[in-house]
Amino acid sequence: MRILDLAFKDLRQLVRDWKAAAFLVVMPIVFTLTFGFAFGGFGGEADPRLPVGFADQDGGALSRSLLEMLDQSETIHPIVLEAADADRVDEQVREGELAAAVIVPAGYGDSLLAGEPVGLTVIADEGSTGGVAARSEIQAAASRLAGAVQAARLGAQTFEERVGFADEAARQSFVDAAVAEALAAWADPPLAVQVRQSGAVAEEASAYGVGGFAHTSPSMMVQFAIAGLTGAGEILVLERKSRALQRLLTTAISRLEIAVGHYLAMVMMILTQLVILIAFGQLALRLDYLREPLAVLLIMVTMALWVAALGLLIGLISRSQEHVIIMSLALMFVLSGMGGAWVPLEYTGRAFQTIGHLLPTAWAMDGLENIVIRGLGLESALLPVGVMLAYAVGLFALALWRFRKVG
Repeated sequence: MRILDLAFKDLRQLVRDWKAAAFLVVMPIVFTLTFGFAFGGFGGEADPRLPVGFADQDGGALSRSLLEMLDQSETIHPIVLEAADADRVDEQVREGELAAAVIVPAGYGDSLLAGEPVGLTVIADEGSTGGVAARSEIQAAASRLAGAVQAARLGAQTFEERVGFADEAARQSFVDAAVAEALAAWADPPLAVQVRQSGAVAEEASAYGVGGFAHTSPSMMVQFAIAGLTGAGEILVLERKSRALQRLLTTAISRLEIAVGHYLAMVMMILTQLVILIAFGQLALRLDYLREPLAVLLIMVTMALWVAALGLLIGLISRSQEHVIIMSLALMFVLSGMGGAWVPLEYTGRAFQTIGHLLPTAWAMDGLENIVIRGLGLESALLPVGVMLAYAVGLFALALWRFRKVG
């Protein structure tokens, strides 16, 4: 109960400064709209799917069918590579120009029609969620194509046993037609259990698409969650300067309860901010955050936990209100810039991506963009949530260690 009393006291102090409270909601919305329009805005035509290189060394009908299947994906966008580009596909994936690449070997179609096992060469960064998603989508398409060919082969074998073909050309024509029908059935199944569409893909009936907002909405949430630490950190500094902390320590409340009370206030403040910004993105920008509500909730909570732990640590190590402001803004710029909030890490080099993913902001961006851009499900949020939770525990432990020396 004492913890909640302390938390609500902090919240009342924060809300009392209505300008600061408005800043935490109004400014991220303004920046989201400004940068969203600058990078595509409503009606933007940029393809939000993951770019995947496609090198066709076979040149047959089945490899073209595979390309068509990949192009119909809501997750990946195949880019046909010329011979010169195909030679440096490893480098393109390593540098982040492509999320993945698939090389169709010569003889691919003939091997499939003969029922012989044939493998595609898939190059992907297994350390990134984009690479994992791209590989999964490629493998799914290849499996569907192989299944369609197998069904056609079995149909041709049955027809030949019962009726017979006039010649090999007739047999090949039968197989081609059967493969086409099987692929059409995959594309338009008679029974659909569930239909999902990425929040970043505009519906044909919609008056406008999400354009650049699919990136700027999550990025401004991440950036301004950190910016909001200024007011919360100042409360801790003022508490020490006014000797209110020393007076609290003479009461029945323990140091741990004081730390948890301040921490809980920050968590509640950040969660409120995130709920408002997600509602704005869902209702005004038509970003489908609620397509995976549990995933978004987990991301929101763990994001609030690590940001609040960082705020608690800043408030405890700062010696003045000016120090709180400087540290909060410096960390906001570093964590946002390096963590992909300003420029998506997919468009940076491999080294920058590796460094970026040492920061919790990169994982927050991955988790949110997996939902609204890549159209992935709950499982895509689990790794980002786990990493952010680990950061929350580590930062809170550091804050508690520092709190022992305060007083």
